[in-house]
Parts: sequence; C-alpha cells; structure tokens
Amino acid sequence: MIQAEWQEFINNPIPKFPEDSLNFQLPEQISEPGIYDFTSLIKNKELGIALVKIEDSLPVMKMVKYDRIMDVLLERTGMGKTGESYLVGEDFKMRTQSRFLQESSPTDIMVNTEGVRNAIRSKSGKGIYRDYRNVEVYGVYSLIEFSNLKLIILSEIDKDEVEAPLKSLKWRLLILMLVIMILAIFISLFLTKIIADPIIKMKKSLKVMAEGNYDGTEVFSKNSNEIKEMYDALNHLKKSLQGAVDFSNKIGEMNLNTHYIPKGENDSLGKSLIKMRDKLLEYRNNENTRSLRTKRQLLEGLENERRRLARELHDGIGPLLTSLKFYIENKVGNGELQQELKKLTDETISEVRLMSNALLPSTIDDFGVGVALSNFFNQMRKSTDISIEFEDLLKPKHSNITKDQEINLFRICQELTNNTLKHAMAKHIRVTLSEFDDFISLFYFDDGIGFNVNNVNLGSGIVNIKERVEMCNGTFEINSRRSSTTFTIELPIEDGKN
Repeated sequence: MIQAEWQEFINNPIPKFPEDSLNFQLPEQISEPGIYDFTSLIKNKELGIALVKIEDSLPVMKMVKYDRIMDVLLERTGMGKTGESYLVGEDFKMRTQSRFLQESSPTDIMVNTEGVRNAIRSKSGKGIYRDYRNVEVYGVYSLIEFSNLKLIILSEIDKDEVEAPLKSLKWRLLILMLVIMILAIFISLFLTKIIADPIIKMKKSLKVMAEGNYDGTEVFSKNSNEIKEMYDALNHLKKSLQGAVDFSNKIGEMNLNTHYIPKGENDSLGKSLIKMRDKLLEYRNNENTRSLRTKRQLLEGLENERRRLARELHDGIGPLLTSLKFYIENKVGNGELQQELKKLTDETISEVRLMSNALLPSTIDDFGVGVALSNFFNQMRKSTDISIEFEDLLKPKHSNITKDQEINLFRICQELTNNTLKHAMAKHIRVTLSEFDDFISLFYFDDGIGFNVNNVNLGSGIVNIKERVEMCNGTFEINSRRSSTTFTIELPIEDGKN
C-alpha cells in the first residue's frame, strides 16, 4: 500500500508548500526524498508516515492516511478474540494503537519482544514468545524496509486461545469415555438382571421336565428365544459402542481421515464425534495453509537475498576486477609480475562469476531455466568425470512456466546433482525437463548405489526439495534401487507468468 502511494506521489505533481505550513517541524537532517516515520514529531503521537520529495529547496510532503493503515491492521479475519496486528519502530516503541492498552499512547508502549528483535535483524518468521503485555502468544513478524522507512509488522494471537480448542477436545473426549464406561457398566448390570431371570426360569423348567412334567416345555422354549434376542441385542450394542470408541480414539490420535457412519438419525454420539473430527480437520488444514504461506514467504525472502547478492557480485565487484585487470595490463611494466597479477585477477573474476551463478544465474531472468540448467550442467561436466545428459523440452515460445517455478526447478536440480556427486558414486546422470499443456515435468536419473526410501534418513536436502514442490502445489515421487534412482516431479501450469 505505502509503495503504491509512493509511486503515485513521485509521479504526480503536488502543490508545494513551505516548511512552516506543517503542523510540526521537519528535522534538519531531512535533505533527500523518501518515506519517513514522523510519529515522534506529531503532537497526538498518531502514526505519521510521510512521503517527502524536495523541489526547488522546498519540501513537498504527503502524509499517508492513518485510517488506511489501521484498516489493514484491524482486519480481524482468522484472528480470533485476542489477535491483533500492529507496527513497531526501530526504537522498539509501538506506532499503532494497541488493542488492549487503548488508554495509552502508542509511543509510550515499549515492545522489546523476541519477534521485534528478530525482525530488526531482517529475520522474518514466526514463533511462540511473550508479547509487550508479557503474555505468551503465537506471532508472525516481518520487517518493512522501503526507502528511509523501517518498521516492524507483527500479527499475534494469545497462545491460550489457540490451544483452547485442543484442551476443550481433550476434556470432551475424557468425559465421553467416562460416559461410555458408565453406560457400559449400567447396561451390563441391567442385562445381567434380565438374563438371570430367564436362566432361573429355564432352570425351573428343566427341573420340572426332569421330574417328568413336560407341560413347562412351552415356557422353556419362549425363554430360550428371549435369551437369544438379548444376546443379539447385546452384541449389536457392543459393536455400536466399540465403533464409537474406536472412532474417538482415532480422533484423539489425530487420524482425521478416518470415517464413521452414524447408526441412524438419532445417533447423537456418532454425529457429535463426526462434528469434532470435521472441526479438527478444518483447524489442521488452516494450520497447514498458514505454514505453507510462511514457508513461501521465507523462500521468497531467501531467493530475493540471493538475487541481490548475485547482482552485487556481478554489477559491483565484477567491474572493479575488470578495471583492475586493465590497470595491470597498462600500468605494470614488469612482464613476469604483470602475467602473475593478470592470472590472479582472472582467477578472481572467474571465482566471482561462479559465486554469482551459484547464488542465482542471470540466465534465468534473461533466457529461462532451460538455458540456466544447460550452463549449470556444462560447468558440472568440467569438474567431474560423471556423464551428464540434459534434455530441455520446454516450449521455446509461449511457455507458461512462471519465474517462481523456474527458480525452484533450478534449485531442485542443483540439490539432486550435488547429492549424486556426494553420495551416489554414480557414473551417469540424465535429466529431462518437459512442458505440457497442463503441467511441467522434471525427471532425474542416476545409476548410483541407491538408497532405501523407507529406512534411510533423507536429510535436509530431500526435505528442501519436497518443500519447494509443495509450495508449487506439485507432486513428488522417489524410486530407488541399486543402479537406478529416479525422481519424478510434476508442477501444475499456473494462469499467467509471475
């Protein structure tokens, strides 16, 4: 939002006004355009984010509306009763109104929490920590850094509220088990009494028949049918209760894919258990969605940092080394020394180029992942005796592969190749990257020693690959045996490029 207003501000003319027309004094050190946090200068300590540009030595400024920022922060969807989002400055003072301390001015509230400290160190993430109220919360935090503006945004919800459904479920399950046990005992005693009477009558009938009186045969026959019906009813009840108990045990073990069919319209116990399972399943799906969103944000931040470092190496250090090489060729008179310095400079330039390509090859942005992988495997062939084949079957024109997918596919190939070189003792690697109408396919093969997929500790490398595939909504399959290990990855075609 702030970045969009900044672009509109610098691109559209705004009437100039002198500094003394502001309702606060601009700091003397403001000598260049940018986005500034002037909260400490505003009398009512309301969040003051200002867009400033200098024209003809006079400030041209636009204040970002406080209500617009609060509309975003006060969005309560999924935040529960205790959730809140707020901003904190570099001085660890709150910039927006606290939901819980509304009588206090935001800048009077210190927020020296773990989330703020991590975010200031450019560590976006999430965790459980104590907030500015000294209450344990689940929090997500990130650094907003644009132009001269540096703020930390946090979204937090009390730990007790998050865990309340689980605690409630625990007690409900315990109460349910107790009710079932009491019900089972009551039914057992009740049935024992019912069954005992027919057995006593049966005993009397048998005694009468033993004395030669067969008139009691009809009564005996009737009693036998009742016993059979009672045993049938008991078995049916036992199965019903056991099904409900088994279902509740599976729910308690968080096996939420289990199914249960109510015995009828009046089976309130079964319907309650199904409702609890559905609520837990919904909660787990929401947690998985939030976890996946967080992983995507972390991965995007990592790739952006790699891109920045690669650009710094390529555009910053690279030209300096090239200039140094020209200087040596033109200024160093000693021929032997000149050659030695040129050799060292060339090796340094080559190393910087390798480091830049390892961080993020520029060919991905310029020519796509197919060319980037071709260059990568060409470099691998120079440093290893393993035979490497790469087949690029991406569409040369009108390809629908996105930039995120290109970066993830490149990282996956890097990880798989490095694993093969380190552990597989393979002689041959074959990689095929194909694009179809509905999905993109990556097939990787090596003829190494293989591994047991069910028993071996796959390590962080395979975990990273799985997470990248998951974040692209793809599928991942491993098949491994001696002389044949394959990885088959499929990513769905998305609508439009990033």
